[in-house]
Amino acid sequence: MAKKGKSAREAIFLECPECGNRNYRTSRRTAGQTAKLELKKFCRHCRKHTNHVEKRK
Repeated sequence: MAKKGKSAREAIFLECPECGNRNYRTSRRTAGQTAKLELKKFCRHCRKHTNHVEKRK
């Protein structure tokens, strides 16, 4: 069974550093994570691949 109460994962958004749009939503473990998540994704607004950075809700 799943734990009741606080979830072990948290929802985050990935934001394009060039245009500032939050294009992707994903989840991430909360325990033991200090560095911000950074993934190379396609931005529809810039129309190119950029390194999207984690932003919390």
